[in-house]
Amino acid sequence: MHIDHQNQPTETFRSLSDIRLRKEVLLNEIQNDDKRIKILWNDLFHAPKEMVSSTPSKRFSGLMSTGAGLFDGIILGWKLYRKFKKK
Repeated sequence: MHIDHQNQPTETFRSLSDIRLRKEVLLNEIQNDDKRIKILWNDLFHAPKEMVSSTPSKRFSGLMSTGAGLFDGIILGWKLYRKFKKK
């Protein structure tokens, strides 16, 4: 292995078996990355299991908290808009 002009390591292969081995390693890395991405994607866009099976009062409390945060953000945006709008 040596470093090229862009500081990227490059490998020199001596045989086809070296290429096959490298290909297999890269394929495993890609599959592992794909699994991690799927897990993160699922966590990002689906409600956690605790929230699905929680009591109605906890769900209502969570909705109120989210609503209050959203309302606060809208009020802040409106105040900033009025402060910086061109006259």
